[in-house]
Amino acid sequence: MNQTTEVCIAGGGVSGCAAAIASARNGAKTILIEESGYLGGSLTLCGVGPMMTFFSGDNQVIKGIGEEIVSRLKAINGSSGHVEDTTKYVSFLTPFSSEKLKLVLDEMMEETGVTVLFHTSVAEAKSEDSNITMVTVCNCEGLSTIQADIFIDATGDGDLAAMSGAPMTKGREGDHKMQPMTMNVKYCNVDISELKMYLVEHIEEFPRLKGKEELIHSKKPFCMAGFAKEMKAAIDRGELSFPREELLLFETDVPGEVIVNTTRIIGLDPTKANDLSMAEKLGRKQCYELDLFLRCEIPGFAKAVLEFTGPKIGARSSRQLAGVYTLTAEDIISCKSFPSKICKSAYPIDIHNPNGVGTESAFLSDTDTFYELPFEILYCKEINNLLVTGRCVSASFEAQAAIRVTPSAFALGQAAGTAAALCIRKSSKISELNVKELQEVLIQQDVVL
Repeated sequence: MNQTTEVCIAGGGVSGCAAAIASARNGAKTILIEESGYLGGSLTLCGVGPMMTFFSGDNQVIKGIGEEIVSRLKAINGSSGHVEDTTKYVSFLTPFSSEKLKLVLDEMMEETGVTVLFHTSVAEAKSEDSNITMVTVCNCEGLSTIQADIFIDATGDGDLAAMSGAPMTKGREGDHKMQPMTMNVKYCNVDISELKMYLVEHIEEFPRLKGKEELIHSKKPFCMAGFAKEMKAAIDRGELSFPREELLLFETDVPGEVIVNTTRIIGLDPTKANDLSMAEKLGRKQCYELDLFLRCEIPGFAKAVLEFTGPKIGARSSRQLAGVYTLTAEDIISCKSFPSKICKSAYPIDIHNPNGVGTESAFLSDTDTFYELPFEILYCKEINNLLVTGRCVSASFEAQAAIRVTPSAFALGQAAGTAAALCIRKSSKISELNVKELQEVLIQQDVVL
């Protein structure tokens, strides 16, 4: 069935959801397209968790719709809220229940009047006179079209933007390689007490945990990175086929349940169907190898139950919009301020080596500092009625590695959805939108600027 709306959003991850909620709350008729059967993107589809981070040191710099969702989760015992990061990679992180997140997002779409089309993918975008006129979508009814005044790409990979003819980049400068993909795996029945006891007794082997023993003993969910010696030995023995330097895991709010974020699929492109299919298979193979390793080598995993892998491979980077402004690593590290700021963030540059072993991080100069993200990274000159949000905004390879995380995606999505609604209300092109008015509305809706 062909449809007409004011704002059409492709992608129901956290950024697309925030965009849809913001668009509808600000008065725009909104359709949200999602290829799976539930909302939440990487948090519900890829086993990603926890959310990190809403904070700069002890100061919360991201609120708005993202914080509202955390509050709703807390109200139904779906999150313990913001807890200290055991490793101190960031100051606070936010565990959550992916199943309850699905429910919360469904409820918020119903409350705001967003039309959600599940099991629906964008197949084609038609552009005319520098405007997207319609998208063709594919679902169980076959092919149909959606016409809209403003389109928002929240696909993560910039699929809609690329189809519309918007200029895109891919990967890092020079060789265009992208960060590795990861298949996460979730376990229950892990003996957390046994694992924690081992960590404390061998704290010298875990430099990222040393001096933080009080956090390890806390009853709040904890995380850890380590067992580098054991990982290397298993790789040398041929038991692990993937190049990862250490084991990374996060305890959830459920006792005995952890998310293991350790597999590494390199050299494949998530925007190519054959590569993506191969990545899914390699991810499952690596998870099987990892499962054997955990049971044999890591305290607390002997009787653990593997709940699930994935269920979808997680991509860290792929296409980026070549927008009016491109965020750079220098902008992040120098904590640059922008007159057209739409949100703040404090997550460091976090690059998983595209070639194999190693993770490179570049932290801000002070734990209480933050950087700002400008409106101009959400749109390009070439398409008048397209906004892009989430990890595919206009940013360099290095800068994208800082802003690709969940809280930033929430904030960018809220800004994009609010901007779309204001453009409808004012009959304005995106490039002509009064950014000060956008900022005023965002502040009224609990965004920190």
